[in-house]
Amino acid sequence: MCITNAKRSGSTDSIFGPVKNPWSYSKQFREKRKACCPDSNESSDWVITGGSSGGSAASVSAGTCYVALGSDTGGSTRNPACHCGIVGLKPTYGLVSRHGLIPLVNSMDVPGILARCVDDAATVLGVIAGHDPQDATTIQDHILPFTLPDVIDLSKLCVGIPKEYHAPGLSSEILSIWTKAADMMEKAGAKVVEVSMPHTRYSIVCYHVLCTAEVASNMARFDGLEYGHRADIKDSTEAMYSATRRGGFNDVVRGRILSGNFFLLKQNYEKYFLKAQKVRRLIADDFVNAFKSGVDILLTPTTLGDAAPYLDFIQEDNRTRSAQEDVFTQCANMAGVPAITVPAGLSSRGLPLGLQFIGQAFCEQQLLSVAKWFEKQTNFCPLVLHKTHDNGHIDKRQSKSAFSL
Repeated sequence: MCITNAKRSGSTDSIFGPVKNPWSYSKQFREKRKACCPDSNESSDWVITGGSSGGSAASVSAGTCYVALGSDTGGSTRNPACHCGIVGLKPTYGLVSRHGLIPLVNSMDVPGILARCVDDAATVLGVIAGHDPQDATTIQDHILPFTLPDVIDLSKLCVGIPKEYHAPGLSSEILSIWTKAADMMEKAGAKVVEVSMPHTRYSIVCYHVLCTAEVASNMARFDGLEYGHRADIKDSTEAMYSATRRGGFNDVVRGRILSGNFFLLKQNYEKYFLKAQKVRRLIADDFVNAFKSGVDILLTPTTLGDAAPYLDFIQEDNRTRSAQEDVFTQCANMAGVPAITVPAGLSSRGLPLGLQFIGQAFCEQQLLSVAKWFEKQTNFCPLVLHKTHDNGHIDKRQSKSAFSL
């Protein structure tokens, strides 16, 4: 099992350097890239994993481990899972202990699971779910292993399509597989209906206010005195504080801390933080109302498109990238409901595309069963690594054919 994390939506800001998506070296991507850009340089022409748990996703996608854990605060497990062509599960808040997880946003953080298939994700969830006396937010109930049926009947299932998730910037390829998936589920006997979640358009702004506020609070403990990094400055305690926090946090984290402290100032508290908490409640109520209307599962995109080239990704500022990449995923964290992304096809560039299923709180059994059904229909497992090693041998890792658009 692998546990890695690198902040932000591309996994490009880690102290160890950016994480490369294994699909950058796939036969599918390289052949299509060579056809359109014959002069492309393989050493610099690679795509991001998504983030922030991009290291975990890359490890599973490349076949170096069977499963991995990540941390999902606003989609940090599902986003890289989608870009790397694997399964990414965010359980219900409180189902899995956060003890041992370095806190970023306590009210949204959930340990996520990345796996090659839905059955593997279900197996891991059955092991790690349940009450933990070290985490007061975990449920008290005893959790049984999650066993998914081989034959799944969709005739009594109602699938909701949130109309507000037709977000600006959604690629035509994602829209195509989203529509195709809905049609496929309807043909299998499921009832597919359009639902409205009217507060979705406020969610990304609300998320960033709450996220930065909690980040500022959580990061305050890293002062160089009790544990962690300490700068070698002995002029004064204040100088040591300042140098420690400047050396221990990169620009992204420092920016969040500054923003969060601004929102938490006495004169700004009600205007920003308190108002964001009220909007969060409305967003959570949107999910409650959708499920009360008879909908069992929501079907949405996971990302706007396929993985971006690294050189293109770093041209935009962090805030812009976050607003783009978290648009479909952070609502589930604010509402505390479970969500899973499943590979659904390949883009015209030969890169993975995925779709997200969102379920009712603590209804992981149903969510995983539907995800397994969809996984069987798409039959997606197409990574074919085609890379020449120093000894001249060709490394090919082949698998089944993909669900084509």
